Amino acid sequence: MIHIDMDAFFASVEQRDHPELRGKPVAVGGSSGRGVVAAASYEARRFGVRSAMPSVTAKRLCPDLVFCKSRFDVYREVSQQIREIFRHHTDLVEPLSLDEAYLDVTEDRHGLGSATRIAQAIRRSIREETRLTASAGVSYNKFLAKLASDQNKPDGICVIKPGEGAAFVQSLPIRRFHGIGPKGEEKMTRLGIETGADLAARDMAFLRANFGSFAEYLYRAARGIDDRPVRSNRIRKSVGGERTFSEDISAAPRLRETLDNIVDIVWARIEHNKARGRTVTLKLKYNDFRISSHAKTLNRAVAGKEEFAQIGHELLGEMLPLPLPIRLMGLTLSKLEGVPKKKPRSEAAQLTLF
Repeated sequence: MIHIDMDAFFASVEQRDHPELRGKPVAVGGSSGRGVVAAASYEARRFGVRSAMPSVTAKRLCPDLVFCKSRFDVYREVSQQIREIFRHHTDLVEPLSLDEAYLDVTEDRHGLGSATRIAQAIRRSIREETRLTASAGVSYNKFLAKLASDQNKPDGICVIKPGEGAAFVQSLPIRRFHGIGPKGEEKMTRLGIETGADLAARDMAFLRANFGSFAEYLYRAARGIDDRPVRSNRIRKSVGGERTFSEDISAAPRLRETLDNIVDIVWARIEHNKARGRTVTLKLKYNDFRISSHAKTLNRAVAGKEEFAQIGHELLGEMLPLPLPIRLMGLTLSKLEGVPKKKPRSEAAQLTLF
């Protein structure tokens, strides 16, 4: 398995296309008082600027921050270039967003000899064809590959070999685990869990008592276990996206601004997939990890981005005022029409990682 993650994708595209921005702290998103950062360059991240952060907070942290209006048509075009590079090496590609994907390279299509060499070839092609950089994680399951891609960012590669997964995971701070945000980290710290090793030392009964349905994921993750296949050939049932925030939010203006940002991101995915659907679902995860969702189904496909956004805001209005601040917001289009069935993937022996 390989996980490819573009480095500060939206912001890097802006720096590529506008040479005067190179080396400067850049944020993609609105700069108004109610604006939200959609993406931040690495120069901006050094000041603490993060995605989903209010623009006023970002500007306070980094007074020289340069804001760029998002250009999702350009980001989609570049994303398509990158996916063509992936498909040169394998048909088993599972995109997670415009800027990251899982690849199953069990079948060594071009005889490169190892998954690591394939990852290196992909990164080299991305740099040559798009003038952008990507980081790669190579391992024997998706969870470990995703952790590895973040290990040597930006423009890096990390390989976790068979037999090394559990030790690698247990050496990490708990905040590195996908799905554990700031509030989750705080809760775990109160429970004496600061590293993967601390988490692995807790039994399932303890985890269920404190984390409910999240317990099984935590138990397996702490041991580097993940049996999920790359799902490139699944029948798509929905198109959506979500954001976990660096700090909990609850104020209605901030919630609406954040929703607008998510609409932009999700609608780009909807257009890329040429999806048409009848149901819009808004999901909120509160800071106590409880999840609440509202949905609306039409008797026809959603007409366009404006209607998609309008329904999202209607659903948010139904949920206000919130009982607690939220740590995550997601928006999804489902009940898709005209989705073709695809052929099932074949089974094969695992290619060597390195």
